[in-house]
Amino acid sequence: MKIHFLDLVSYGARGEPSSKGSMNPPRLLLESFLVLIALGACLLKLPFATVEPVTWMEAAFTATSAVTVTGLVVVDTGSQYTLFGQLVILTLIQLGGLGLMTFAVLTALALGFKLRLEHQLVAQEAFNEISLQTARRASGSIAVFALTAEGIGVVLLGVFFVPELGWSEGLYQALFYTISAFNNAGFALSPDSLSAYVDHPGISLSVTALFITGGLGYIVVMELFDKRCWSRLSVYVKVILLATLLLNLFATGAILLLEFGNPATLGALDNFWDKLLAAWFQGVTPRTAGFNTLDIGALTAGTSVLMLLLMFIGGAPNSTSSGIKISTFVIMLAATRSFLRGNLNVSFFKRSLSSETVLKALATATIGMAVVFLGVLSLSILVEDEFLDIAFEVVSAFGTVGLSRGTTGELGTAGQLVIMAIMLIGRLGPLTLGYTLTVRRKSRVRFAKTEFPVG
Repeated sequence: MKIHFLDLVSYGARGEPSSKGSMNPPRLLLESFLVLIALGACLLKLPFATVEPVTWMEAAFTATSAVTVTGLVVVDTGSQYTLFGQLVILTLIQLGGLGLMTFAVLTALALGFKLRLEHQLVAQEAFNEISLQTARRASGSIAVFALTAEGIGVVLLGVFFVPELGWSEGLYQALFYTISAFNNAGFALSPDSLSAYVDHPGISLSVTALFITGGLGYIVVMELFDKRCWSRLSVYVKVILLATLLLNLFATGAILLLEFGNPATLGALDNFWDKLLAAWFQGVTPRTAGFNTLDIGALTAGTSVLMLLLMFIGGAPNSTSSGIKISTFVIMLAATRSFLRGNLNVSFFKRSLSSETVLKALATATIGMAVVFLGVLSLSILVEDEFLDIAFEVVSAFGTVGLSRGTTGELGTAGQLVIMAIMLIGRLGPLTLGYTLTVRRKSRVRFAKTEFPVG
């Protein structure tokens, strides 16, 4: 049975009969995340979760950052949280990265319960699928995909951490960084993230492989495994792979050029290959991963502005990353190119996109820019800091990246509330926010066309 969830939302909005009345799946998804954040904050506030007591605001900020897989922190994770507190953070990251609804669906199916229709719809919105049956099937696929990738990650990182730190600490750090990296969370056990391994190819490449895989999402990776041939791949997967490759190569090359002579970043490294490795890591991490091997506050203004763009774009849909999504960015570029060429059809690989898809991309980008603008405006009023640092903080929160130029510790209570809201909006997606605030109604009225100047 094929049911489009937007049709059902509209059905409820029109006031036609239903057992529960009007029901908005994105709102239920938002409420579920808020409950998880509240639960996480309560657990992190427990005396045995921290080395020294933290305030409710610090606990709530950390929980929000973990559930939204961001990585911005006001309390150092490695030194201020006990093993219990760190495991709570890891659990919140896993639940937030894979989606709370994934676990809810898997639990219900494992216990043999039949999902009620409203729960199926919530799961469907979380996966952005158009079929209830597909949504149920996707939940299992996501779990297997994630656990397999994380299992491989623990083995790879364990090979490098165990000889250095011993079996128990080495395996724990391998587990922590694997979950944090695959879910694009950016939480680290060291205040300077992974800067100690800036010239370590094994750890740098393993971590980047994890967060790139998580940022591609299960749809892309599973199709690659299933078809294993470029010509057989869907247009969507081809576009995501090409765009990801080009963006990563462009970012790596740009950072290598911009930071090559900076004595506080790449200039401090001994040889070209170490510089290239560090440029690669810092070039691919801004699209929501949040780790760093270079001092973010010491980067040149040009590199920081480039990172603003990368963080705003984010990763692929149906992945552990956020931002407006790389598909939105590519569609906007393709639409602009088509218009400049006098072609009203937007196409990829000889396949045309529907006008609804283009409008969805436009709406996503517009809402995203509005959120970033309001966030920058709010922090500019509340926090005394450089404009670039404030903008960096806001875009990092919206893209759930977790990189900061030092503003996080200077936010204050009001500023932290603003960043928490932006992190949550970024994780749920700007378009989901739009659905949450207003249920779409399809109008059957058509008006006469008119000319309207633009530009």
